Amino acid sequence: MAYSIPLSFPVFDGNESHNIQQAISTGQLATNGEFIEKFERKLGWKIKSHQAVALNSGTSALHLALLLLGVEAGDEVICQSFTFCASANPIVYLGATPVFVDSEEDTWNMSPELLEDAVLSRISLGKKPKAIVVVHLFGMPAKMKEIMEISERYDIPVLEDAAEAVGSTYMGRSCGALGKVGVFSFNGNKIITSGGGGALISTDAGMVEKAKYLSTQAREDLPYYQHLEIGYNYRMNNMAAGIGLAQLEKLDDCVAKRRIINQRYKLLFEGFPGIEFQPEVEESFSNFWLTTILINSQKTGFSNDHLRVKLFRAGIETRFLWKPLHLQPVFRGAPFYGGQVAENLFLKGLCLPSSESLSFESQQMIVGIFEKELGKVSRGGL
Repeated sequence: MAYSIPLSFPVFDGNESHNIQQAISTGQLATNGEFIEKFERKLGWKIKSHQAVALNSGTSALHLALLLLGVEAGDEVICQSFTFCASANPIVYLGATPVFVDSEEDTWNMSPELLEDAVLSRISLGKKPKAIVVVHLFGMPAKMKEIMEISERYDIPVLEDAAEAVGSTYMGRSCGALGKVGVFSFNGNKIITSGGGGALISTDAGMVEKAKYLSTQAREDLPYYQHLEIGYNYRMNNMAAGIGLAQLEKLDDCVAKRRIINQRYKLLFEGFPGIEFQPEVEESFSNFWLTTILINSQKTGFSNDHLRVKLFRAGIETRFLWKPLHLQPVFRGAPFYGGQVAENLFLKGLCLPSSESLSFESQQMIVGIFEKELGKVSRGGL
């Protein structure tokens, strides 16, 4: 369905077309070309002191990152439960087992207290986790200070899934740049896009070089094809990098626009009963890739799904928050530490349209539908 107001839609108003035409005119269409190197340098500069590897998806970046951290068949990897399946799928690719941890209510991300419980529990069973995958959900930074303290205390590296958090910062540092290795996504609906793509970042030069090697089929530097390791076709192509480079040039502006959209929603919803927004704690700066809300049906008289359907019929795209991975059939039997925080967020939550091109008038229309439903409730029925 083509929505009149999509959830998150890309805007190409910079050098995207120029870069694509240049890639075509030079014949640099595949996984070699000037835009790939420029994109990697620009991204590393934006993240400050980190080196980047441009890849064809955020999932590819997660897979390579786990490989570089030494995850093998039979290992266990702790993973945030409240996230998209791509955060955990690469763990299974490698024959390892995900150990899921619940969220905390301040940021909706991994609970440091439950993380430490999980680490101690697995160690007591003789199964020390090989890595910790923490996600900055919807662009909101996790509590990285506490999480990194646990990482250092038990000598377990952190992989930051910052797929949704390009441009977000925590205590003044870029999300993705706080752990041992970080990954980004530049999928079509992200805050900036390369059409489809991702990146791996690290300050470890050896890790970065190994990622480049593995992402190009582990081809040896010889005048013929020779392979000493199993590699992957994970490199970003030059055309995608050209788009990504143009998008990266306006990242700060994109973040500013998404934050304004979030502020407008908060203003428009002011005084509405039963509506809560994802909190932004003091040390965090979210890109607000998506503005997300919780709907307390006892106060509003209607559920998140009721509103989703109403907005859908008006041509407005919304989305539930992520269904926790420990509740997904595909991960049935995986260990889980926590309670019902993530589950309750899923049952109450809704992602609202957040494109940088979203007008104030469109936001007024969206909130007007909420107001209309509240009016029906006050009159005695929907």
